[in-house]
Amino acid sequence: MDWSALRSQMPVAARWAFLDHAAVAPLPTPAVEAIRAYADSLAADGVAAVREWFARVAAVRRLAARLINAPDPDDVFFVPNTTHGIGVVAEGFPWRPGDNVVLAADEYPSNQYPWMNLAGRGVEVRTVPGRDGRVLVDDVRAAMTDRTRVLTVSAVEFATGFRTDLDALGSLCRERGVFFFVDAIQALGVFPVDVQRTPIDALAADGHKWMLGPEGAGIGYVRREWVDRLHPVGVGANSVVNPLAFTTIDFTLKPHAGRWEGGAYNVPGVTALGASLELLLDAGIGNVEARVRHLTDYLCDKAVSRGWEVYSSRRDGEWSGIVSLTRPGLAAGEAVRRCLAAGVVVRDRGGRVRVSPHAYNTEGDIDRFLDAAR
Repeated sequence: MDWSALRSQMPVAARWAFLDHAAVAPLPTPAVEAIRAYADSLAADGVAAVREWFARVAAVRRLAARLINAPDPDDVFFVPNTTHGIGVVAEGFPWRPGDNVVLAADEYPSNQYPWMNLAGRGVEVRTVPGRDGRVLVDDVRAAMTDRTRVLTVSAVEFATGFRTDLDALGSLCRERGVFFFVDAIQALGVFPVDVQRTPIDALAADGHKWMLGPEGAGIGYVRREWVDRLHPVGVGANSVVNPLAFTTIDFTLKPHAGRWEGGAYNVPGVTALGASLELLLDAGIGNVEARVRHLTDYLCDKAVSRGWEVYSSRRDGEWSGIVSLTRPGLAAGEAVRRCLAAGVVVRDRGGRVRVSPHAYNTEGDIDRFLDAAR
């Protein structure tokens, strides 16, 4: 594919070699225009244009459902951040004292603290140590007991870039009768995620990384069969079947994931996220994945030839858009500072330089990084 069209929609590329999409991504022009259009509408028409806003929110829900191949757009709900989506399950699950949840020891804090917070309800957290950054299925199986109720993992580990075998873990959960939750923030937008093919019971992801959306607008998903089994949290006027009947109190919750959208929508954020999703879906997520594979392969080959050591896996099924690098005699923080001064954005994670290019990046961006951090 010719990726120059996508690159032309990324104003950040004019100044920076931006290689930090695993942190907070820059916005593409259509997302900026969507925010501006909403602001102009609110200024000019106020709430008189509310039908147009709601129609756009509904359209973005359909885009999000396409992204994860949800059976029905109503299985998708909007979240202000990944943490909120995790809390929907952590706080709403029908726990009993003595139950446990299994998670990887190297998970991002937001996928640890909500589960640790359940200790007062008698829920144990069982951690699975990584092996060279990997989360192995056999280790997860060994950590499970007959009281394991939830397995929670990241689709891609944030620091190492290791990609989890969601199919294998999902099958394990089905065998053991365990609820399978996925923190998908480091995967959605760059890897296909299919909740109908992979037995994922719920997932969540803010849009500000690989989906190229703004912070504060993300998506959650709950498999329909679990909707009534999870205690609804964050309930509000928008959680019920007749949300606009303000003078009629009828506490009949929506029979789908919409019950977790209790209050007002982040309309500018959601519409901007939708503009970015349109770009990515039009390009094809499979094509985005192939492009990122090419760029990260190029990075690893060139980096090794210049004395860097690649920590992240490059194996099929394990590689991701995150590449963690080390170089003897060069501290990661110093390398990041040199890069920033040279117009290159990368990140220090776990004492390693984390490089995370997207599909619009080029080999020239990779070369700029290697030259700046030499």
